[in-house]
Amino acid sequence: MAEQLPLDFDFRANQTFNDFYPGPNQEIISHLQQSVIGSGEQQLFLWGATGEGKSHLLQACCQLAQQQDISSFYFDLSTPKLPAPAMLNGLEEIELVCFDNIETIAGNQAWELAFFNFFNRHRERDHKLILSADCPPQLLTIELPDLKTRLNWGLTLKLKPLSDDDKIAALIFKADQLGFEISPKVGQFLLTHYARDLHGLWVLLEKLDRASLAAKRKLTLPFLRQVLSETTN
Repeated sequence: MAEQLPLDFDFRANQTFNDFYPGPNQEIISHLQQSVIGSGEQQLFLWGATGEGKSHLLQACCQLAQQQDISSFYFDLSTPKLPAPAMLNGLEEIELVCFDNIETIAGNQAWELAFFNFFNRHRERDHKLILSADCPPQLLTIELPDLKTRLNWGLTLKLKPLSDDDKIAALIFKADQLGFEISPKVGQFLLTHYARDLHGLWVLLEKLDRASLAAKRKLTLPFLRQVLSETTN
């Protein structure tokens, strides 16, 4: 029997459904939650651009599963080097499996065949599978026809990008979770002058939180300009 790799993975404590600003994606969140608890689709395929929150939502699914005493596993396939396909051995016993960036295995014959076999074993047990990618399943460059067909089963969900107003609301929401306040004017300033992608905004927000705590000052526009000036110089 092939060696089974450890199935432990680290939860990201701040990547739960409660930590995710839904914006126009509340329906997607509902589909994910229903799938996890057993009242939704058996298979979901989540796709969208980088930085829109796919990894966060897959992590959130696993944390919700843990709260419900449902076994779960998450793995991000966008690693510098794919692990051996043997990591799939035994995963069919896990009730909820989430694979992030499934497009990474396209063209890798060993991985495509191993994933096809895992898929069949897992589905036969009526377990849940949630996948993410940067494109819809029909556009994946998967070479194994039967696998490509199976990846098109289930429900496909497209994450909708946040508008500028949504991004400002998300910044205010995230800051509140970190324990400090920012005004809509500060949010607009960050969006206009510093970063537009969510990942960049979250990184900046954590820096500003630390600076605000260290200086014991509220995050006003003058203080913000000072912090950003010191950061970039």
